[in-house]
Amino acid sequence: MNTQQTATRLTSEKITAEDVRYADLAWRGANKRFVGKPDYIRLVGSTEQVIDAVQEAVDDHLRVVARSGGHCLEGFVADPAVKVVIDTSLMTNVYYDAAMNAIAVEAGVTVGEMYRKLFLGWGVTVPAGISPDIGVGGHIVGGAFGYLNRQLGLAADYLYAVEVVFVDASGSAQSVIATREASDPNRELWWGHTGGGGGNFGIVTRYWFRSTEAKGSDPTELLPKAPDSALRFKATWDWEAIGEAGFKRLLRHYGEWCEANSGADSPNAKLYSTIFFPRKSPGKIELTGVITAGDDSERLLKAHLAAINEGVGATYTLESDQTTWLKFALYPFPDLVDKGSVGGIFKLKDAFLRKRLTDKQIDVVYHYLSSSDYMVGGGFGMTTYGGKTNTIAPDVTASAQRESIITLSCSTGWAKPEDEVPSLKWVREFYRDLFGETGGAPVPNEYSNGALINHPDVDLADPVWNTSGVPWSTIYYKGNYPRLQAVKARWDPLNIFHHALSIEAE
Repeated sequence: MNTQQTATRLTSEKITAEDVRYADLAWRGANKRFVGKPDYIRLVGSTEQVIDAVQEAVDDHLRVVARSGGHCLEGFVADPAVKVVIDTSLMTNVYYDAAMNAIAVEAGVTVGEMYRKLFLGWGVTVPAGISPDIGVGGHIVGGAFGYLNRQLGLAADYLYAVEVVFVDASGSAQSVIATREASDPNRELWWGHTGGGGGNFGIVTRYWFRSTEAKGSDPTELLPKAPDSALRFKATWDWEAIGEAGFKRLLRHYGEWCEANSGADSPNAKLYSTIFFPRKSPGKIELTGVITAGDDSERLLKAHLAAINEGVGATYTLESDQTTWLKFALYPFPDLVDKGSVGGIFKLKDAFLRKRLTDKQIDVVYHYLSSSDYMVGGGFGMTTYGGKTNTIAPDVTASAQRESIITLSCSTGWAKPEDEVPSLKWVREFYRDLFGETGGAPVPNEYSNGALINHPDVDLADPVWNTSGVPWSTIYYKGNYPRLQAVKARWDPLNIFHHALSIEAE
């Protein structure tokens, strides 16, 4: 069945609670903490169908949202107030668009499928997310970082154009294409989709990608070449053997390594790693990552491990293997892919750092992970950042955090309903104390640098948990927020598309 036939078949189809597909579609999200019950879900296969679906929802005065991969960490889609979910997961084409001289990617494509088609079609890639089952629809608009961001920047840095279904002041749904061309009257809408976050301006139906420095019309030259190979690794430390002093050294050294190796011209720009510290019992401290430096990868890995393990006083076990870029991109780490595809019940709070954690912050991390006062599951992670990402000025795209060297997270998960309250209390207090000197939030300053809108956290808009006096909008968007407000006012004047952390018009 071709795409047009699929589109025709789905033109007026609504998936209601009586449909056998409804339960799967209503629960199609990574965070099972949030479960919506919309009046119906509309499966769409074309931009025209999205326009029709939005128009019907607007005419019926029904709250409408879009969903691509279903990986929103908060309940923005699975909100009881949402009555219509427009599901773009059947929009999965990736192709060279000669008229745009760019690679087109429809909104329902997953990151893994985008990697696969870009690689097999033209031997190229874009530096998008770490989990292959994330949908590009909401991912790109939030900036999008992943394994190659230190080497290549953000996926949004390669965005040439975007197609958006919006609703004008008269309540009419229509589509528009906005490009990065200086002469494009719609350019500000393109800019808003380079880090402004999903659910703000309309519904994305297509992205087009092309490097800013690309020349000619050969599609194999329009985006970065995919890596020749990937060295995947996992190092593990035993919690009991490492001790408090070793724990703190490991955390400090990781931050120091990031401070010293986050330049775009560093050989280590081709090294990505995440270190994760779970609650002490049970758990193993794990360092996972990938290096795409070819023959130099083994040396870089050895030096990375030696630097962060210096003086720790405990040995680690190491697993590593050399594989192709595509095999790694489609199945990077079993735990990530297998657990991510099923989803769970969790809360995650993230932040950007411009410098390593202070010793006082390291003390906070150790306390919350080791103390027997907390009988919950959870952990703390840090990931390398910077590199080429930091070579672009904060206002060139809407992704403002261009001076960061680390992105971190505090997370918790639970299975039993009775564990929700203590788990949330633990992770909120952990994060609050981690940024205790700035009111419980990563206020942009010389040490921290805000947070990532693709990992939304409604606590940052709650004065109980954010006592800094700095609004959530500054934490996520820094100085770009007023400009994003102008985009919102122009393209969503009726505020059709909104959620708990959506951009507010001027």
